Amino acid sequence: MSETTDVLRRASLEGLRAEAQDELGSVVTERLHGGEDPWAFMDELPTIDELVVLLLRADLFDAEGGRKPGSDYARDRRMLGDIREAHPGLSATIDGMLERLDRLRWRAGDHASGDPVARSRAGGASADE
Repeated sequence: MSETTDVLRRASLEGLRAEAQDELGSVVTERLHGGEDPWAFMDELPTIDELVVLLLRADLFDAEGGRKPGSDYARDRRMLGDIREAHPGLSATIDGMLERLDRLRWRAGDHASGDPVARSRAGGASADE
């Protein structure tokens, strides 16, 4: 087994979902104790399966030497593909995340990185102009 497979198979999907449920519960509790209105933040939170994917993705970054997540589209797609292969029950969630990947990447700041496509989406001039 490869290191990636070992990282992704560290627990069953049911176990990963339970871990994500606990994590999400902690986030909700912290926000409630901070005085936030749940009507104002519940829609912002990821689903349990989205959180499972995000936690597995973070594990993959750690396994690759702790490189920080960034806007490397090919690496994100590869990691999501690896997660899908290891946990087919997450396929529908991963499909949705892949559909949003470009939008999420752009919102994370690629429009400031010099990427002409992202810059044009943001209304700026490309580096070639």
